Amino acid sequence: MLINAVPQRQGAVGPRAAELPDGCLALAELAGHVLGRPVHHVRQTRAVSEVDGGIASRAVLTGPNRAAQLAALEAPGGPVLTIGGDCGVELVPIGVARFRYGPGLGVAWFDAHPDLNTADSSPSGAFHGMVLRSLFGEGDPQFAADPALTPGNVALAGTRVFDPEERAAVARGLVVESLGSLAGVERLYVHVDLDVLDPAEFPGLNYPEPDGWTIERLVAELDALARFEVVGAGITECVGTPREVEVLEPVLSAIGRLLVSGKQG
Repeated sequence: MLINAVPQRQGAVGPRAAELPDGCLALAELAGHVLGRPVHHVRQTRAVSEVDGGIASRAVLTGPNRAAQLAALEAPGGPVLTIGGDCGVELVPIGVARFRYGPGLGVAWFDAHPDLNTADSSPSGAFHGMVLRSLFGEGDPQFAADPALTPGNVALAGTRVFDPEERAAVARGLVVESLGSLAGVERLYVHVDLDVLDPAEFPGLNYPEPDGWTIERLVAELDALARFEVVGAGITECVGTPREVEVLEPVLSAIGRLLVSGKQG
């Protein structure tokens, strides 16, 4: 298993976005300790660039940050755990997994938000709210994945805040709203935006939403995915301090179980 720390912050524009690189590094250090693996630090600039075509920091996101991520995935030699950074870091590893494993790849999307906006519908211009839509090959062509994820092969979990365009995308079957509804999936990528948790469980959230899950429930839901061959995972949107992230040890252990012992091979 390869652990990549990707401290990107340009996909987010909120008041705590600048804290994402440090939160990424704190969580990645803990992941390395819990999982007993070295952490590869993928260099990401902290500079931002102007809004272009409705997307904040487009030049940075499509330039040095993306190039560094792609280079880090040229020859992973096994499942990859990506520690973000904002949710935009998932564009590259999920896109690479789709290329490698074909249209049967599925994604379990643990996130308070579905991230199904486009530049035209996004209220903020933040790419982290568009990343899943991009992985379906839709939206801005500089971000649209090719090959794209198969409609119906992504299940939302713990998602509770939708914009109107995101509701429309769900209604036309782009994603399903239950992990039990994943059908025809041969291999699985697991995305965990920590805002799936309730802020009372973990305060280090970049974009907290009320009525989230407990850590115990998240771990149980992750463990239930052991029936799949999990080929990759990502954990994103952490702005916690080294002391705060310690409560996430059970989450890291659960993801480690999926990546190492699941149905690999």
